[in-house]
Amino acid sequence: MKVCFPINTNEGIESIPYNHFGSAKMFIVVDSETREVKTIDNGNLDHEHGKCQPIKALCGEVVDAIVVSGIGQGAIGKLRAMGIKVFKASEGTVAKNIELINKNELKEFDSSHICVHHDCGSHK
Repeated sequence: MKVCFPINTNEGIESIPYNHFGSAKMFIVVDSETREVKTIDNGNLDHEHGKCQPIKALCGEVVDAIVVSGIGQGAIGKLRAMGIKVFKASEGTVAKNIELINKNELKEFDSSHICVHHDCGSHK
């Protein structure tokens, strides 16, 4: 599975997931089986609040899932409509979150806990 994580500091698989999808400086995409990592700059970083375009942000990269601490309702709806699962990031690194996905222990994002502003989530 190709899993995308928003990050602000690139430390590869040891990066910490950023607290909001749309305002992350970049993303890393990790193959959950091989742990191969690809870095993508956020192609939609300067979007207007509430108008995140997830696929534009990912520069067209095809992913199976997003793991994030916070995400807006519009973005989560667009991602789910495209068949992309959205998981709530656990404390810790991308590597830890990949382990949780591989064990089916990471929970999908609950629509009632979406962001309503750009400073949501608990990870920075």
